Amino acid sequence: MSQKLSDIGLVGLAVMGQNLALNIADHGFQISVYNRTTETMEKFVAENPNTPGGVVGEATLEGFVASLSKPRKIIILVKAGKPTDAVISSLEPLLEQGDIIIDGGNALWTDTIRREKELSAKGLRFVGSGVSGGEEGARFGPSLMPGGDPSSFEEIKPIWDAIAAKVDAETGKPLMGATPGNPVVGGVPCTTYIGPNGAGHYVKMVHNGIEYGDMQMICEAYAILTQLGGLTPAECSQVFAEWNKGVLDSFLIEITADILQQKDPMTGGPFVDIVLDTAGQKGTGKWTSVNALDMGVPAPTVAEAVFARCLSAVKEERVAASATLQGPNKVYSGDRNQLIHMVHDALYLSKICSYAQGFQLMRTAQAEYNWTLNFGEIAKIWRGGCIIRAGFLQKITEAFTLNPELANLLLDPYFSAEVHRCQSNWRTVIALAAGHGISAPTFFSALSYYDGYRSARLPANLLQAQRDYFGAHTYERTDFPRGKFFHLDWPEPGRPQLEV
Repeated sequence: MSQKLSDIGLVGLAVMGQNLALNIADHGFQISVYNRTTETMEKFVAENPNTPGGVVGEATLEGFVASLSKPRKIIILVKAGKPTDAVISSLEPLLEQGDIIIDGGNALWTDTIRREKELSAKGLRFVGSGVSGGEEGARFGPSLMPGGDPSSFEEIKPIWDAIAAKVDAETGKPLMGATPGNPVVGGVPCTTYIGPNGAGHYVKMVHNGIEYGDMQMICEAYAILTQLGGLTPAECSQVFAEWNKGVLDSFLIEITADILQQKDPMTGGPFVDIVLDTAGQKGTGKWTSVNALDMGVPAPTVAEAVFARCLSAVKEERVAASATLQGPNKVYSGDRNQLIHMVHDALYLSKICSYAQGFQLMRTAQAEYNWTLNFGEIAKIWRGGCIIRAGFLQKITEAFTLNPELANLLLDPYFSAEVHRCQSNWRTVIALAAGHGISAPTFFSALSYYDGYRSARLPANLLQAQRDYFGAHTYERTDFPRGKFFHLDWPEPGRPQLEV
């Protein structure tokens, strides 16, 4: 009797690959797995003999491909860039027309566009699928953002719907409680077709950029609470746990509360106090910022979050500078509970502005790359599984449901009302941070973005006059229609003004 063919295959058995494979098998799908190091594959298969769907190990790519039902569906979870291209090149000669390769890594979206075009010309289908949620998400339900030909998504949809995180249909809250062999059943899956070619990986990149902003904002809130308010890590933990019950309800707020109450196993003191203050990054936040600059979209809060990590990396320079450079010598004497309330509002409104920037960036990208993105659906699939999952995203879904053509989240009635309600506290916190010498770049940039966006007139009139003066770059006039350009024949610097 011939062996049953697998429903899907996976190449790359690092932690993410192993967890995603087990997630798929838990939902009753048989999966074939291949790894360049055969011992890794054999150990993984031996450790997981009784999954509901079954895990089949293959020692060669030829055997791996032959073990799959047609059209073959193969997930690649290896390092982005050249390693992904190498795996694709190895698979190509073994595949037939209509087979599907799925890149589940953090690929640069332009690489996905290129790969989809190259493989399509050879009769193969390619899906670039963002996978968010880390190791835990991959194992028990990530947020999945697939892009490519719609027919490709229809082929993988039953599996993607099954393995994605689930949220309650009425409340939008994540459905938790999955265990090995017992996945969450029911609910709304956190996946949807994003768009052609690189759309899925682009949206995942923006997700990660927003994640950078969220994390840095939380750190700034923590810094203000501890440095101004004098809160201990344990007291901060209680504050974040309380915040997690309201509008700031999110995965990152939840884990922050957990981290701040953790004791260091070696010293017994607060764990957070012994962690070195240098942050790493894998590049997706930088990609988001560079792309925003390339397309001329203001996304300063994400960029500041990236720069904050870069500044944290020069630890030795900062330590040396701290002995020389002086800041204000002030002690905060205000009410601590009031400070906590104000920092809550500052964090909330900075978050709104950061998400507004991210969605504005995606809106511009869809015109640039000829995509049609459903922003309400994107917010909806971020409600569970992913790192930025939050109750707040339900309001974003509602905003784009109310107005699919919404130019900016700040213009939505709910969000504009929230900013109007809380902005006094936001401004006070930023003034306090500046006055007391506390670095809070994402708080500062978010407020500056808001004030710039709401300004009917900015000082760019002077800037454009400067450009015309030194470079004859021309200018537009307020008393003529947009699109008509002028140039003033300026005198030499220091000469008398031109006569009227």
